[in-house]
Amino acid sequence: MELSRRTFTALAGTAALGLALAGSGGAATGPRGQGVVPAGPQPPPPEADGRRRRVTYDRHSLLVDGARLVLWSAEVHPFRLPSPSLWRDVLQKLRAHGFNAVDVPVPWNVHSPAPGVHDFTGVRDLNRFLSVAAEERLYVVLRPGPYLGADLDAGGLPGWLTAAPGSARTDDPEYLRHAEAWLAAVDAVAVRHLYTAGGGTVLLYRLEDGRPVPAGDPAARAHRARLRAKVRADRIDVPVLDGEGFTGGDGPPTAGLTAVAGGAADAWGGPLSDGEGYARVRETHDAAHERRRHLTALADRVTVHHTGMGFGGTSWGWLPGPGVYTSYDYGAVLDEGRQPAPNMAAVQQLGHLVRTVPDLARLEPDGDGEERAADGRLTVRRLVNPDTGARFFVVRNDTDEEVRALLPGTGVEVPVTVAAGDTKLVASGLRLGHRKLAYTTAQPMLCVSTGRQDVAVFVGRQGETAQLALDCEKQPGADRADIEPAWAYDQGRLNVVSPLGVGGLSRVLVKDGDSETPLVLLFADDETALRLWTYETPAGPLVVYGPAMLRSAELRDSTLHLTGDVTVETGVEVWGPRGIAEVTWNGEPVPTYVGRARSRVMEGLMPAVRAVALPALDGWRCRTENPESDPEFDDSAWTVAGRTTSHSTTPVPEGGPVLFADDHGFHHGDVWYRGRLEDLGGIRSVALSYSTGTQGLLMAWLDGRPLGTHRMPAPDEDTAARGTWTATARFDVPRAVRTPGEHVLSVLVRPMQHAGTEPGEDAHKAARGLVAVEFAGGDRGVEWRVRGATDPERVTGPFNNGGLYGERRGWHLPDHDDRRWRVVEFPREERRQGVTWYRTRFRLGFEPELDASVGLTLEDDPERAYRVQVFLNGWNLGQYVNDVGPQHTFALPNGILRTRGANTLALVVLADGTTPAGPGKVTLTLLGAARGGVPVEPVDPPVR
Repeated sequence: MELSRRTFTALAGTAALGLALAGSGGAATGPRGQGVVPAGPQPPPPEADGRRRRVTYDRHSLLVDGARLVLWSAEVHPFRLPSPSLWRDVLQKLRAHGFNAVDVPVPWNVHSPAPGVHDFTGVRDLNRFLSVAAEERLYVVLRPGPYLGADLDAGGLPGWLTAAPGSARTDDPEYLRHAEAWLAAVDAVAVRHLYTAGGGTVLLYRLEDGRPVPAGDPAARAHRARLRAKVRADRIDVPVLDGEGFTGGDGPPTAGLTAVAGGAADAWGGPLSDGEGYARVRETHDAAHERRRHLTALADRVTVHHTGMGFGGTSWGWLPGPGVYTSYDYGAVLDEGRQPAPNMAAVQQLGHLVRTVPDLARLEPDGDGEERAADGRLTVRRLVNPDTGARFFVVRNDTDEEVRALLPGTGVEVPVTVAAGDTKLVASGLRLGHRKLAYTTAQPMLCVSTGRQDVAVFVGRQGETAQLALDCEKQPGADRADIEPAWAYDQGRLNVVSPLGVGGLSRVLVKDGDSETPLVLLFADDETALRLWTYETPAGPLVVYGPAMLRSAELRDSTLHLTGDVTVETGVEVWGPRGIAEVTWNGEPVPTYVGRARSRVMEGLMPAVRAVALPALDGWRCRTENPESDPEFDDSAWTVAGRTTSHSTTPVPEGGPVLFADDHGFHHGDVWYRGRLEDLGGIRSVALSYSTGTQGLLMAWLDGRPLGTHRMPAPDEDTAARGTWTATARFDVPRAVRTPGEHVLSVLVRPMQHAGTEPGEDAHKAARGLVAVEFAGGDRGVEWRVRGATDPERVTGPFNNGGLYGERRGWHLPDHDDRRWRVVEFPREERRQGVTWYRTRFRLGFEPELDASVGLTLEDDPERAYRVQVFLNGWNLGQYVNDVGPQHTFALPNGILRTRGANTLALVVLADGTTPAGPGKVTLTLLGAARGGVPVEPVDPPVR
């Protein structure tokens, strides 16, 4: 909710004072046990300052130099955002929304185009990402596999490994030789960024896909042991997570600290989302779902929280695994367009809570498990910090209606309201800086303080009423800066009541009484809480209210310099260190005055971001291709399929040849086959057996005449997780060509993805492409030649291009001369089996201060059978399947997208000729816009 004019014109008062991190103090109420580290202030935000640190753990939490740390981590896939300058944007947004760590997979296949080659340049610059994470003061949980899963092609194993000897994820020496070389390459980068050595913020290191190894699989267990030994030999001295808890490092083995979040991927056709894609995923993984999941983990005393996907991004090119399509939105808290999603509020509130209330780092059960509230409809789990006596209650409502009930035995003396299907955390006995909370029916969000001022925030659902009581032996004074809250003092308690979501933020200033330090109480609903930010400065922390995001804060002399984003008309309000006299926002002075809640308040409001105009996409030019289907096409430079053996798990047809694409070095994208026959006399039909990932297809021509197209079926709920699909396409041979003499059979296969694999299964080695060819009416000897993608290109790596003629000739590149191409308009309704290219150019002229995220939307009659590859400035940013879906909008990352310049868009259509083929309607779509952002560097286009 934006800050209203009422809010910013009603505030008036005294001076703004400083803030410093504090949590629940007070005497212990129970024994800690010998050597147990008590709760206390958490370590300051991490940085690469050259200081050596000790990272250890006990059964309660991680310990950094002896201080307890609760990790609130979001998973980030930088390889799914191939615009390195935007990595900072994503990390700043996650940090601002309460995260103190990111979990970062590093895919082997992205960095290794060939055996022994490990590329960490350009969009693969791991050193840059880890440096930015340290600059943004985020811990890193590094996850280099070697096997990741993560819905990646082959689970992250490189394409060349599909054709190599050795059984993956076992103690096979051939596999371990490659896997250890990969870890050595990653570790050479990671060791420079270890938090223990002060070079960066890598705090934890996770092996493999995070799952434990079966006890009855000695080869897999030996493999995991070798990987652990390799990591230690490479001087990685931070704690290692290997699916069975922490191992090695400075601390006892333990498995009780971590929680790995579940997933919300969506498959081709949307069988798990009713065909609606990630819109439906977000409905089922909403804020209530997030609260239930994370508060349950808290009740289970988890302190290393892997909250799930922070930013998934885009499985551009041929990167995705079989179970997902191009978008990897995943229901993340930052969507594919880098915009906060509806579930962000829940995660942000808990992130700020666990970072600023250190009591949560050491909790014990306070009762006998789950209990029922007074009317039996609410479930309560009670927890206590034995050092401070603070008590926390996770209250869950499993009914389909709002419940308001008393919670006996909790110290909460009034009914607590929990929305239908929701979960809430309430507390009693918690220190709020210099005062003590008796109880609250609203969820605490954060607590920070200085010697002269404490600030505490409480949140809940819109329309609820927050009730809060402070223990006060002496009657304090209370002032309200807004008209909504009310209070009363009675028998040693100050009772405060405030409706949530009425007029934005509600503020109450508590002063005098038991403490000379004022306490500012802030009450917010979810939408309002998304405008509340904290930031640590050397002079002390800040609390900022108003903008869409706070990116940075720096206090120089008496001026506070803030940077961030604005989307709607809003003001800025700051509780901060002493001595702030002036404020700037994104470099511009902001007039302020001192408000009644001891904050510094902007005079007036900042304007909303202006409407963003996007150009129409017109001026299209068209050219057909697939000359490979022509019998006269020169294939003399193609690879001859002469092998008779393979390392694939797919059997080679008796007598060969091996037609599998990977065995010929073609691991990603489309593959062409051309077979020459000397005689077709008596041949009635041909059977083409092929193997692909999900949504693979095959097209065939005989002497340039289309024989037909075969497609793998769209997956359903039972087959959505299938990694490899096999089929045999049978085509009749026309009588007119059943003659002696040379004939050419041309076959185009879109192999799609390689499967992931369990230890020792080698499912990633299942064949892709043609497997076998049989002729009905007689056997015929055929000489096969194969052509796929060219060698991996330097800028984009191995996943950008396949083996289409236009790709090999650079038709996707922005500098290609298309002036002789045919001018066309959309929608198109051509019937043709094969490949057709469409190109256009458009210009954008966004203002420098505008951070706008843009997508490309394709729409057409869903009965039309065709698919499209989307190339922007040479980058393959996704695949659209018109009659399967569910994805229609494709993110165009800034940097690849020139927001102040010319762009080239190429659409490559594969159609089976059975229906009119598009594209239909093609438009640019605004995914989000703000005034602010980060400087964006242009990403190089691919080169020839």
